[in-house]
Amino acid sequence: MDVRGQWSRRQCWWITLSVLLCVGNLVSAQIKYNVPEEVKEGFVVGNIAKDLSLDVSNLAHRRFRIVSGPDDALFQVNQNNGELYVSKRIDREKLCDGNAVCSISLKCVIEDPLEVHYIEVEITDVNDNPPIFPRSEQQFEIAEHTLLGTRFQVQTARDPDLGMNTVRHYKLSQNELFDIDVRERHDTKIPFLVLKKALDRERQGKHRLILTAIDGGNPKKSGTLNITVIVLDTNDNRPVFSRDSYTATILENAAPGTVLIKINATDLDDGMNGEIEFSLGENFEGKIHDLFTLDKNTGELQVKGKIDFEETNVFKLDVQASDKGQPPLIAEAELSIKVTDVNDNSPEIEITSLSNVISENANPGTAIALISVSDKDSSVNGRVICTLPENMPFELKSSFKENIYSLVTKGRLDREVTSRYEITITATDLGNPPLSSFKILNIQVSDVNDNAPEFPQNSYELYLSENNVPGASIFSVTAFDRDLNENAAIAYNLNQGDLTSFLNINSETGIIYALKSFDFETTKTFHFQVFASDSGTPSLSSNVTVNVFILDQNDNVPVILYPVSANGSAEGVEEIPRNVNAGHLVTKIRAYDADIGYNGWLLFSLQEVSDHSLFGLDRYTGQIRTLRSFTETDEAQHKLLILVKDNGNVSLSATATVIVKAVEPKEAFAASDVKNAVKDEEENNVTFYLIITLGSVSVLFVISIIVLIVMQCSKSTDYSSKYLQDANYDGTLCHSIQYRSGDKRYMLVGPRMSIGSTIVPGSNGNTLVIPDRRRRDSGEVRIAIFFSSLYANTNSYIFAYRLQNMFIIKLMSKLQMKNF
Repeated sequence: MDVRGQWSRRQCWWITLSVLLCVGNLVSAQIKYNVPEEVKEGFVVGNIAKDLSLDVSNLAHRRFRIVSGPDDALFQVNQNNGELYVSKRIDREKLCDGNAVCSISLKCVIEDPLEVHYIEVEITDVNDNPPIFPRSEQQFEIAEHTLLGTRFQVQTARDPDLGMNTVRHYKLSQNELFDIDVRERHDTKIPFLVLKKALDRERQGKHRLILTAIDGGNPKKSGTLNITVIVLDTNDNRPVFSRDSYTATILENAAPGTVLIKINATDLDDGMNGEIEFSLGENFEGKIHDLFTLDKNTGELQVKGKIDFEETNVFKLDVQASDKGQPPLIAEAELSIKVTDVNDNSPEIEITSLSNVISENANPGTAIALISVSDKDSSVNGRVICTLPENMPFELKSSFKENIYSLVTKGRLDREVTSRYEITITATDLGNPPLSSFKILNIQVSDVNDNAPEFPQNSYELYLSENNVPGASIFSVTAFDRDLNENAAIAYNLNQGDLTSFLNINSETGIIYALKSFDFETTKTFHFQVFASDSGTPSLSSNVTVNVFILDQNDNVPVILYPVSANGSAEGVEEIPRNVNAGHLVTKIRAYDADIGYNGWLLFSLQEVSDHSLFGLDRYTGQIRTLRSFTETDEAQHKLLILVKDNGNVSLSATATVIVKAVEPKEAFAASDVKNAVKDEEENNVTFYLIITLGSVSVLFVISIIVLIVMQCSKSTDYSSKYLQDANYDGTLCHSIQYRSGDKRYMLVGPRMSIGSTIVPGSNGNTLVIPDRRRRDSGEVRIAIFFSSLYANTNSYIFAYRLQNMFIIKLMSKLQMKNF
């Protein structure tokens, strides 16, 4: 018979893996496999390493092996791949002696770290045994006057196989005197030889028959019994038992030799026909003979082996009394032995988990698992109490049926606090002493969207240089969400409005892109909000404000304010008397740069001059003065080309042309008087306008300071001084603007800016120092410096400072245009 084929057709193998115990570094698990008997050596039962999720590559290094099991080592493990295979022939009937369930327990050990795993292999039955009678021959001695229909019990054929593979029916060889009748008793088919025709000893004193027992396997197997019937003369009284049935009770831990009961029977015959011998019937499983013994002369039934209530709590035996007549007559009686339980079994816990995952918003009373406890013991020994550890948001609710519980929640769950619970369920019986067992149930708390995204900061400050590349990233924000999976998947977006035309944000990464290039001279600061929304249902969101400060770059060419000709070019003509002395002020070049700091600080230089010994140019003020007196040989007209450049890293420049004409003194004085009159009037107007402007700005500045102080008091101290600290100016120039009107020079100095120091050209620090080579006795300069120094070290006054500069810039531009 092809065992492997039958095994495949029956589809009987399965694996059960359950975690039994995890204490410290010791890991224990149990696996159950099924394998048919009679398989070939090397047959793979299962892959232990795969089923336990072990690393196959280090099994040999960790000494993966079987350390316990049957002495004859039916199974071995392969350390190369973790497979459990059959090492010897397996005979289920020899191994388990007819038990309905035949299993072998193995203990598997793997070291470093130590893990102990219990393997249970159930041996399933195949039809490998034919029916066998206890003896190959059976002899009956039947009196010749035996009535027709008399039944004679034939020994029962035993088939160690189970189910369909065991004995199904009997067949008697062809004859005229006897027939076979089969009856079932205690799930066993018992054959009886039935007399259907009267015997005649004188005609034939011995009859030979063959009884065939056939099982239900495929193919069928059979066994035969040779029956010899000897016809005797009459013995007409059978033994009679004192009762039709007997009952006995015994503790399951009764010692061998204990007398259970004494059987009595009588026979009215005399002599050998009246002497009785007792015996146990043959219609029970073979292990009865290992547990009990019956004295054939006294009829005492004694304990022979170990009795287990949990294996069998009632034994039903057939007791026979036979006389010694020829032929002997036999009587039968039933004997029932009831086993009394003692507390020798721990409770068993069975968990039917509805789900090992529960939502954190589950209501109290939500059922998680159904728990069934049982104890193989009976009565009080089998009554079990189930408990849970304290300080857990779970409880056990008893069911209407005993030993059935529901594990339910008794409080609110929060996955962000505890995401996993390891619940130890303890079952204790009421025996004396009580026995306990426990099982661990792992519960995972699933997430719901109950946390909005959070930004690390309340607001962000972005310092961005102007003329940035459109489409490039300028900033990024990151929010985090304490939820999981889609509830923590964050999408970023900007507040709707005009911002969408020049800003964009990557919804996945939070990277912000500028869609256009910013111009410091147009926009110095703005702010926008970034919204972070999760993907939960419903979606939760939060926002953060990003304050953007545009930093200046040297992108503006100096503009010549004077001289300017009628056609708009930077050209002018100056007339001076020929009799002027050295140091005479010929004119002053006035220029303006829209940039600030170094980028807006202008230097003047002579590029071309007809006579280098006659004229000199102040590089800082733009003043052109004579270096000596005119001589008769000097030309009457001189051309000067002046270069005006800023101090940016890449300097930008402009040029102006001045034609100096040396005229006779009378002509020069006439032109000078006219100019001085106009100049004095313009200077008076400039001073008047400037005083009015500075007074108005001062009032606005005081109001701004009061408002800022109130706002500052309402905020935390940690929020202050962010803007300049983040910019890393470290005492360098933050903002400066210079203006000139006539002979007066105006300068506004921003926070952390010093006066009277020197410039370091090309430095990124923008530390501005303006040499004061001219008088600073004008009240306007002192007022401007006073307002600037008043809040130079207070970062929160930046707003007022910029507001002041804005007004003065516009006003000074208009005044300078009028002046020139």
